[in-house]
Amino acid sequence: MNALQHPDAIRHFQSLCDACQELSLRHHGPADLRLYADGYLHALRRTAVLDALVLRRLEDLVQRWILDPSSFIGPDGDPRALYESGYETGRR
Repeated sequence: MNALQHPDAIRHFQSLCDACQELSLRHHGPADLRLYADGYLHALRRTAVLDALVLRRLEDLVQRWILDPSSFIGPDGDPRALYESGYETGRR
């Protein structure tokens, strides 16, 4: 069973993806998203709500998802502007 076949793992993946999308819309970069995801996954490890193998597969999936530029679209539909800060583009 991989991470996307486990109902709890699916819910956590969706929650993490939603949060990362929201952070990216507020101009947080890949390093910030990775840090957030690491904290989320660490909390899952500490609470042991998922089996260790399912959690490991979820971690791998999240890592690939965050590193894939096609996972995010910028606020104006342009992925190149996604991680620019509001101060650099004149937006706040």
